[in-house]
Amino acid sequence: MPMQHYYQPRHEQQLSYQVAKTATAVTMGGSLMLLSGLTLTATIIGLVVATPLLVIFSPVLVPAALTTFFILAGFLASGSFGATATFVFYWMYRYATGKHPIGADKIDYAREKLSNAAQDMKEKAEQLAAQPGNKGTTLQDST
Repeated sequence: MPMQHYYQPRHEQQLSYQVAKTATAVTMGGSLMLLSGLTLTATIIGLVVATPLLVIFSPVLVPAALTTFFILAGFLASGSFGATATFVFYWMYRYATGKHPIGADKIDYAREKLSNAAQDMKEKAEQLAAQPGNKGTTLQDST
């Protein structure tokens, strides 16, 4: 018995695919809209119930919340500064031992530029001091 192949025309296959996509999108969209509405309703009911309690306890809750915030912010800042300092010391150790950490080439380039600028300034100062009219004149004398 030979196998029969049933081929659907491309248009019908595409149409059924579009219908399935649309049905899925409508079902998912409707479900999400329903969940959104339920969440909004629950939030409003929760606020209606909780607002009198928040008003009554606000003299206690506000300072407690501020204190908690500042304590957590202090611990976070302290930990961040400690981690940064640890990383800086580790970087300096690697740089000092010649292991070439990230950014060391920029430090070396800046040091070389500063050294060259200092050498140029020294040479210009020596040239100015060597000129005949500048003997014995200092910066303090000219002010």
